[in-house]
This record gives sequence, C-alpha cells and structure tokens, in this order.
Amino acid sequence: MARLTRVCPVGVPQHIIQRGNNRQVCFAGEQDFAAYAGWLKDYSKKYQVDIHAWVLMTNHVHLLCTPRVENEVSSMMQALGRQYVRYFNYSYKRTGTLWEGRFKSCLVEEESYLLQLYRYIELNPVRAGMVDHPSDYAWSSYSINALGKTSELCKPHRLYLALGREKEERQINYHALFNHHVDETLLEEVRVAVNKGLVLGNERFKAEIESLTGRRMKAKSMGRPLGWRKEMPCDI
Repeated sequence: MARLTRVCPVGVPQHIIQRGNNRQVCFAGEQDFAAYAGWLKDYSKKYQVDIHAWVLMTNHVHLLCTPRVENEVSSMMQALGRQYVRYFNYSYKRTGTLWEGRFKSCLVEEESYLLQLYRYIELNPVRAGMVDHPSDYAWSSYSINALGKTSELCKPHRLYLALGREKEERQINYHALFNHHVDETLLEEVRVAVNKGLVLGNERFKAEIESLTGRRMKAKSMGRPLGWRKEMPCDI
C-alpha cells in the first residue's frame, strides 16, 4: 500500500514525534543528546524549519516546528535521521535500523493549541517521572523559553512573543503556564492527532485544512455506520 504524502503547508505549525524502533534507547549518553541537538540546529536552518519547542527523551523525540518552505519538514527529518543513525551505529558498533519507521506528525491550530503543545512537550520528562520540574531536565527547550538561556536552535513563535513586550515579561508569563499539568483530555487529543497524522485544532481549522489539502483530517467514528443492519443483503 502506497504511503500517503505528508501534508506540510507553509506557516502551519507541526508537532513531530520520532521514536526508537520497538521503543529502544536512541540516546545512551550526554554526547548523543548533544550530537542530535547540534544536527537538528544545522538541518532546521538548511531546510528553513523554525523549531519552537523540543525535548529529547531516552527513546524518542518531540518537536514543535513551523516550515517556511513547503514539504521541507520531511527533508529535515530524513537528513537528521540518517545522519544520527550513522553516528549512533558507528559509536556503539552496531548495524541496522534505529528509528521506528517514519516520524509521526500532526498539524496544529495556533490560537487554541500552540502554547499547549509547548507545555505538553516540555513536561514530558515530568510525566515520565524523570524529574520533578521541567527546569531539572537538560535536554529540552524549557530553559530557553522559560529561563532565557541563549539558543541558536529555538526560534520563538509569534504567540510566544505575544506573552510580553520584554524578554523577562515573556519568561514570567511562560513560566506561569506550567503551574498546572496537562489535563487528560488534552493528552488524549494530542496523542490521537499525532499518531494518526490528523489535525490538532477546532472543527473550523480541520475543515480549512481538509479544503486546502483534499485530505480527511478528522478521526473516523468507531463502530459500524448507523443503519448498517437494514442495508445488509438478505442472503448473508
């Protein structure tokens, strides 16, 4: 079965997940995290993809990004994935695949969900029980977005910049977003959207993306269609 072409409109944010094959470890040491982050910076610049938020976990990666050129998110992820696999296999004297097939992604409505995705991504180490607070985890964008650490990798989205006129004001308001954990309803919405390659947004946004791309962007209803028994042939 042919793979569906990814939907990658210019200027529409995307949430990306890249997992290790069979959830195997893909970062075994600090040098691995640093290598991946460095190449992510290089390839995001090369393919003109703005990275807003990220976290590197032991066996998977989350990114929130916006392409400035059509379809270049895939180019970035393919180049990054190949480069890192060569490095990892050489470093650990191994062969074969590292990643779980193609990366997963979904389009994100800015107004309702973008800052929620910032929070969802940077709280991953807390939900995993690795740290008590996102500031305790080194390999995420939290220290950049909330604490003002200088970075050539992260580029703030306009909604992040709208949190305040000055850098310090933005950091304070951003930090306040983390006073509460992500609720279960949003967690499920995010997981369904990215795993099925759908859209994270309201009905209007989904309809706009469907009209733009000609692709269904809503999850199908579970179960058989209403009235299916009446439509069954009599000789079944």
